[in-house]
Amino acid sequence: MAGIYIHIPFCKTRCVYCGFYSTTLLQWRQRYVDAVCREMEMRDFHPSLSEEGVRWDTVYLGGGTPSQLTVAQLHQLFDTIYNIYKVEADAEVTMECNPDDVTPDFAEALSRLPVNRVSMGAQTFNDERLHLLHRRHTAGQIPVAVRRLRDAGIRNISIDLMFGFPHETIDDWHDDIEQALALDVEHLSAYSLMYEEGTPLFQLLEQGRISEVDEELSRQMYYDLIDRLTAAGYEHYEISNFARQGYRSRHNSSYWNQTPYLGLGAAAHSYDGRCRRWNVDDIERYMAGMENDHPAFEQEIIDDNTRYNDIVMTALRTCEGLNLGLLTAAQQSYCLQQAQRYLTDGLLVHEKSHLRLSRRGLYVSDMIMSDLMLV
Repeated sequence: MAGIYIHIPFCKTRCVYCGFYSTTLLQWRQRYVDAVCREMEMRDFHPSLSEEGVRWDTVYLGGGTPSQLTVAQLHQLFDTIYNIYKVEADAEVTMECNPDDVTPDFAEALSRLPVNRVSMGAQTFNDERLHLLHRRHTAGQIPVAVRRLRDAGIRNISIDLMFGFPHETIDDWHDDIEQALALDVEHLSAYSLMYEEGTPLFQLLEQGRISEVDEELSRQMYYDLIDRLTAAGYEHYEISNFARQGYRSRHNSSYWNQTPYLGLGAAAHSYDGRCRRWNVDDIERYMAGMENDHPAFEQEIIDDNTRYNDIVMTALRTCEGLNLGLLTAAQQSYCLQQAQRYLTDGLLVHEKSHLRLSRRGLYVSDMIMSDLMLV
């Protein structure tokens, strides 16, 4: 199995926290879609991902804001995907959408596309916090969008939430969780608000105009999220992700399980187990490269140490944890030696052939993963 990711970098406006590659130059949409379709036609970057027998079981349109493409442009993309790749009949086909883009007409158009899963950035149900983020939608548009997607036949909906806003209280966060649960969606992702260098949000922090939430409060928000969602029947299958039974994100799971994936579009990454390749994060250079049959990209051949680090960084994010059987004897010895103090402190758990994060370890996962990696 393998997955296809297509990066759609267009946004009507930029959110202040976002560090993903994006552009507000919507006039380039058609040229960009043409370039992505051209990339599909000429793609032979990874021989193992170009073979006739490859089975593609996930397709993911991410961004940016894929719902900023026109219906005709979406049809062009999907027509090309299905003409070139052998996509499985039961493939998970995800598209990211903004709540305010889900108009009745847009929802109806989705019903005529192969999309069977929608991931929607709700972030919060508080209009003041949405305004801080420079999100275009209002809190009231979120449940309306969910209803419209249901009416259009979408039976797999995921929403994103954020916590740890400046001045946010634990009661504020509990209210966001309860409103999210009331939507009865199949999947939820929740992330602590991050202040990435180079973003407007980071600049506000540097200028002292906003302040980060207290670390202990942020920790309690995360634990309360886990408790409330698991009590409501969601499986906590990855650090930031929760799903109803049978509704784990198959596409995102491919990243954590070392499944090959093909990345199309500006800044998109590909991985075939031996090589990682990524397109230039410059839309003009990307389009010109595809138009001239000279793709602009970089790549790295994955050596044993890099493969080990990749496995540690991805597998430990999951509830199953790291399968030590995937490592060489020397790597297992190193990993367990580095893990010993976290096992003693109860931040890691060693069960049979797996090493996984404990509840307390989940919150400090970055530190633990870093210490287990080879330098």
